[in-house]
Amino acid sequence: MAAMDTILCHALFGVAFVITLFIYLGSTSATEASNGGFSVKLVHRNSPKSPFYNPSKASTSKPQSPVQANNGQYLMKLSLGNPQFDLYGIADTGSDLLWAQCVPCEGCYKQIKPKFDPNKSSTYSDLPCDAPECSLVPNSCSTQNVCNYDYEYGDGSVVRGVLAKETIFLESTSGNGTVALKGITFGCGHNDTGVFNQDDMGLIGLGGGPISFISQMAPLVGGKKFSYCLVPFHTDPSIESKMSFGKGSEVLGEGVVTVPLVPKDDTFYSVTVEGFSVGDKFVPFDSSGKVEKGNIFLDSGTPPTYIPTDLYERLVAELGKQIPMAPIKDDPDLGNQLCYKTKTNLKGPILTVHFEGGTNVKLTSTQTFIPPKDEVFCFAMIGDDSGVNIYGNFAQTNFLIGMDLEKRVVSFKSTDCVKD
Repeated sequence: MAAMDTILCHALFGVAFVITLFIYLGSTSATEASNGGFSVKLVHRNSPKSPFYNPSKASTSKPQSPVQANNGQYLMKLSLGNPQFDLYGIADTGSDLLWAQCVPCEGCYKQIKPKFDPNKSSTYSDLPCDAPECSLVPNSCSTQNVCNYDYEYGDGSVVRGVLAKETIFLESTSGNGTVALKGITFGCGHNDTGVFNQDDMGLIGLGGGPISFISQMAPLVGGKKFSYCLVPFHTDPSIESKMSFGKGSEVLGEGVVTVPLVPKDDTFYSVTVEGFSVGDKFVPFDSSGKVEKGNIFLDSGTPPTYIPTDLYERLVAELGKQIPMAPIKDDPDLGNQLCYKTKTNLKGPILTVHFEGGTNVKLTSTQTFIPPKDEVFCFAMIGDDSGVNIYGNFAQTNFLIGMDLEKRVVSFKSTDCVKD
């Protein structure tokens, strides 16, 4: 998911896949939280000038959270306020704002679980219009001098509400209670519409911008860095993988490949892909041979990978040559996607992603062909000429992925995220 707050064509395709594919943070004080790192389980700038800078030291316990796979998305659980309110929000590296649906919420999308009630929390406070955080989102000022936000995503989804501060509670790795992150800026949504699932209680922006959850917690956890491991699509939601934040979250060791992050936008984790190989056949990203720096960004909130139509068509043509099966031609539900009918997992060729500097990441058919329905497997990429290229979460599954915004690199390590 990518926000349209500063760049008009940012894309949040969310759960929208052409063929209809539909995070527990849990009382050690976080204003005392140490540079000892931060771990999060998945069930699925720090500078004195930053409005979130907090020089205080913290305890050695590390926060963690279960996160669950949910129909193409990954829901991270954290707790808001006092008393604590459990929130399951989309874990999204493609946008910055952390928000929750709040009451009243008459114009909001349907949500199964209760919505957050700010009137019941003793630690909640609205932000005034002159607060520095207010300038970090598209905003308007209410007659009560409260900062209202209006955050739009590329698929047309729009979330509106009040920018506020609240205490966020995360489970402690020590097993002794929770860790509290005090004074975290978030959006209390009162009018949220668009492509959201009824299990989504909000969204947790894990992008690199100054108002993101990553940037706000960085002074408390030992650095602006984190890593995550996403289980494959259709994994039982009860199976957890692990996310880690801050010091100690670096992805190291044998088998790790590291790619430079390209500083095109504060929010996006942009990298340069030179092309793909289908088996041994190289397919350049651009048929002209030119390679634009930072031509794609990693987005955990968008399932499929979006690439230029010309590249998509060339990949599909080569896959068709190497897969000894006839593709499905007569299913209108599948549109123009490359799909095959098989009772078992599709045995497709290895798809190698060639990043700049000669760094390669190999994708198996589990990451490149997704089952939208029984006995059907479809290529998990989409041709799109909007100019916004997205490395989606299907292609990120079963990799331990580390974002180090201080070293400006992203690292990949092939991992069985279900077991590890």
